[in-house]
Amino acid sequence: MESQRTFLFIGLLLVSFLLFTEWQKDYNKPIADTSATQTTTVASSSNTDADVPTSTSGLPPQVTTQADRQLISVTTDVLAIKIDSKGGDIVEAKLLKHMEKHGSDIPYLLLGEFEGKQYHSQSGLVGLNGPDAAKEGRPVYQSAQSEYTLTGDSLVVPLTYVDGKGVTFTKTYTFKPGNYDVVMNYDINNPTAEPIQVQLYTQIKRTVQDKGSMVDQTYLGATYGTSEEPYEKYSFSDMAEANLNKATQGGYIAFIQHYFVSAWVPEQNTNNLIYSAIRNGQGIIGIKAEPVNIAAGDQATLSAQYYMGPKDTDALEAIHSDLDLTVDYGWLWFISQPLLNLLKLLHSFIGNWGFAIIAITLIVKTLLYPLTKAQYTSMAKMRMLQPKMQALKERYGDDRQKFGQAMMEMYRKEKVNPMGGCFPLLLQMPIFLALFYVFLESTELRHAEFGLWLTDLSSKDPYFVLPILFGASMFLTQKLQPMTVTDPMQQKMMTWMPVIFSVFFLWFPSGLVLYWLVSNIISIAQMLYIYRGMEKQGMKVRG
Repeated sequence: MESQRTFLFIGLLLVSFLLFTEWQKDYNKPIADTSATQTTTVASSSNTDADVPTSTSGLPPQVTTQADRQLISVTTDVLAIKIDSKGGDIVEAKLLKHMEKHGSDIPYLLLGEFEGKQYHSQSGLVGLNGPDAAKEGRPVYQSAQSEYTLTGDSLVVPLTYVDGKGVTFTKTYTFKPGNYDVVMNYDINNPTAEPIQVQLYTQIKRTVQDKGSMVDQTYLGATYGTSEEPYEKYSFSDMAEANLNKATQGGYIAFIQHYFVSAWVPEQNTNNLIYSAIRNGQGIIGIKAEPVNIAAGDQATLSAQYYMGPKDTDALEAIHSDLDLTVDYGWLWFISQPLLNLLKLLHSFIGNWGFAIIAITLIVKTLLYPLTKAQYTSMAKMRMLQPKMQALKERYGDDRQKFGQAMMEMYRKEKVNPMGGCFPLLLQMPIFLALFYVFLESTELRHAEFGLWLTDLSSKDPYFVLPILFGASMFLTQKLQPMTVTDPMQQKMMTWMPVIFSVFFLWFPSGLVLYWLVSNIISIAQMLYIYRGMEKQGMKVRG
């Protein structure tokens, strides 16, 4: 049994190492974290026109000359964005309620230019008469103001373009207080004597990054949803291998990263085509709607919704029923989501995320107590059988078959299940890992304060107090459960396990380490309680 416990610990160690490695890649090196002070500029080398999809498929190779344009500033209570009048694209978005670093007053830069890298949202009209498909390049919209500020219940930012035939295209963004999503409408007025045809596209482009993470929670790349596939990832490497070409009714596309997401959601009653491409070092994922015919003298309105903000499950689900899946808890989502809801509920009463973590740990450990009791009881009984086990080894020597038969007979007579200590541990692991995903992925814990020296539960403990206490609790657990294994290698690994885990946890988010520390302390208390009860029954389970 002890040998099997050792291998379980080794497996957990490996998983922890992989999670730590991948978390480091995403959390310490996010594209948007290091350059939030930069100002987005309109560069003549951006090749914006080359990113416009055609009305059928693919991307046109031509790059047209840059026309005069300006950046239009829009400020709400939660967003500060810049819209490029050429194309009407959102080329910068700062999240005013989320700071770049804990304790700073610099808003987090979600969209923009980052040391030569780009992350932009684009939209336009292609098709036979779409202004974005014109040979002279994308249209330059006119705006009545260069700056807009939300002061009421909504803010409407209209951009107008009139083509050479007199067709008026009005691209309007509507913002609301407290919202990270914006509604975009295209109002098309065709006063000519001939019908026209346009096709709405919305897309997100981002500079190609390193190969995506093998851990879901640190994935950086594109995702999409269709009527048949509610959530699928499409990484930069996937884009390099093949262009995405998915027909669907409704759907959505998004780029996700640690804590934040940007996503386009088209009208859900239309037939759309989800596509992708890599062009000039930019990974592109987008949606094209079906062509729309506008009769002579007629008008039409096309709409889409764009989200740019934190991974707030409630806000995302309100935009699209599947968009909350971009808060990616991996294959344990069905456990993680209820646990997150419980954590939010506890925080609503307690008002402190650190104490909420302690509270949810208490609840989980209490609910799992029957499994914990079965685990420790089985392990204690196995230790009590060690002298008899040793006697059987001496009696049968190298005859493994007879030794195995005698051992199983002994288990039967003593009413001991040799796997009784393993199964409860295995059953608990999905819950522990699901909580790990919750702590790692939940935006609510980003820059959340606990108290004293712990001012950010999403970052490492600055003085490494929690990792050291965790190692001490793990060491105490081992002392209270004397090892009976005789293999020197296993003994060394078990002895050094607290040190190894403490070293790994030095750079883990302090909220995660707090959970594991409290869990260990509760486990020690439960173990002592269980052993005391067994000793009262005359069973010697320690020493």
